[in-house]
Amino acid sequence: MLVDILGLLVVGLVIGALARLIKPGKQRMSIVATLLLGVVGAFIGGAIGGLFNDETGIFELNVVGFIIAVIAAVLLVGVAEALSNRNRAVR
Repeated sequence: MLVDILGLLVVGLVIGALARLIKPGKQRMSIVATLLLGVVGAFIGGAIGGLFNDETGIFELNVVGFIIAVIAAVLLVGVAEALSNRNRAVR
């Protein structure tokens, strides 16, 4: 189980990098924040992908889970960016 969690963390970092490449425009978020959102996206993808495939657990990504994780990470990066831009406009 620990190896599955560590593997998901590493894949999450890759997913965060992919999300940064896929998201159009200039991002003002740090690479660390983007990678952390990729890890969150990987957990979301693992959870949703696990619902589609009963053989894998929540910490194992399959193809469907990976695609969902990338989409979730792109959405999370977009939301975080919109919130940070909104906070800058208020100041």
